[in-house]
Amino acid sequence: MQKEIRIKQVETLSDDWYVLKKTTFEYQRRDGSWQTVSRETYDRGNGATILLYNPLKKTVILTRQFRFPAFVNDHSGVLIETCAGLLDQDDPVTSIQREAAEETGYLIQQPRKVFEAFMSPGSVTERLYFFVAEYQENQKITEGGGLPSDGEDIEVLEMPFAEALRMIQSGEIADGKTIMLLQHAALAGLIN
Repeated sequence: MQKEIRIKQVETLSDDWYVLKKTTFEYQRRDGSWQTVSRETYDRGNGATILLYNPLKKTVILTRQFRFPAFVNDHSGVLIETCAGLLDQDDPVTSIQREAAEETGYLIQQPRKVFEAFMSPGSVTERLYFFVAEYQENQKITEGGGLPSDGEDIEVLEMPFAEALRMIQSGEIADGKTIMLLQHAALAGLIN
């Protein structure tokens, strides 16, 4: 169902870390009438995320880092996540290979895209590309940890897949993209 949209006004509210805009537009409702509304959109660019898994060891590689927006929403702010990052003008495959090397220390040759999704389409423009890839110990080229110049202080975690799934149930893993990829791995039988 394609909607008819007429942009009336776009105002940039902030252009610091990312871009926050307020847009007033008209859209045609299902009954044919037109309605004027205003919405704020946060544009941080598109991103990619990857679940690294080892089917023989039955393990996954995750990261742990501090996230300020979670902290200000009544959480410790420390989240366990799949490796992820912005595309930064690269295609999704190139981006996720770069991010995996920076954050986890693993050089991944053939990530496999499994799906893409809008994570918070009511306010954030980001489209996230989801990947999986097997990892082996001989692919570890650095200790990982992210880039201090980007404010990253990332702990790399290797854990049993079953423990990661349990951590979803206990609430220890509360990051949406991570939950989605772990559940995909379970449903697809990536680790038996």
